[in-house]
Amino acid sequence: MTATSTDPSVFSVQANHPALPGHFPGNPVVPGVLILEYVLRAYEALQSCPTPLRRLTDVKFLQPLRPGETADIAFDVKSGKVTFSVVRGGTLIAKGAFELGGGTAS
Repeated sequence: MTATSTDPSVFSVQANHPALPGHFPGNPVVPGVLILEYVLRAYEALQSCPTPLRRLTDVKFLQPLRPGETADIAFDVKSGKVTFSVVRGGTLIAKGAFELGGGTAS
């Protein structure tokens, strides 16, 4: 995984990432599960601790993310539920929420 800056909420997936071959040949798209991994890692980095994830909810992938494109992740935390959005160049490409286990979010 490659962060494009020291900000963990900004990322770009390079064309040589091992998840890209076969997803899809001739028309590469970053797999949604990889985007979710960036979301969770960014949240952990911002909290400076591991995230006790209970479950993901309401996840929607609205637009594709292509290799080399930069995306930004934003979070909103309320009562142990974290909502997130992933934006590429002003366009919302993914959104959803996750619930934290073992306590509440800070």
